Amino acid sequence: MSNVSSMSDLSGMDPAAATPFLNKGFGEVLGLEYTELSGDRVRAQWTVRPELYQPAGIMNGGVHCAVVETLASIAGSIWLGDRGHVVGVNNNTDFLRATRDGVLFAEATPVHRGRTQQLWQVAVVDERDRLVAKGQVRLANVTDTDRLGG
Repeated sequence: MSNVSSMSDLSGMDPAAATPFLNKGFGEVLGLEYTELSGDRVRAQWTVRPELYQPAGIMNGGVHCAVVETLASIAGSIWLGDRGHVVGVNNNTDFLRATRDGVLFAEATPVHRGRTQQLWQVAVVDERDRLVAKGQVRLANVTDTDRLGG
């Protein structure tokens, strides 16, 4: 069982131990398995399965959008630490290769980390290291966390 109670607890933690905390809610549906967690990089993998398909029998592009936003937000949150929370304000994800099965691997790395915002890029590759999707997410750094959701 994980002893994680906030995003700032993730820095330096074993990714396998953090996965139950990170996969609450929608993350559980995606089935992400985290393999690296830091304020400089977050990596995860997941298995393509029918529950993630669109009607054409390939993985829904929305899954890529969700994975891109999830990894960028986790990385940005770890980097920001106890100074506040991050919220996604823009997600631009391109779908480059359709997938029906196998394991996909995603990696988030920073483009810019500033006082008020961050920009992260995320690459998704398949088991043959072919680029499947690529996205970037702009995050707002929210230091007055009482204003979130209000």
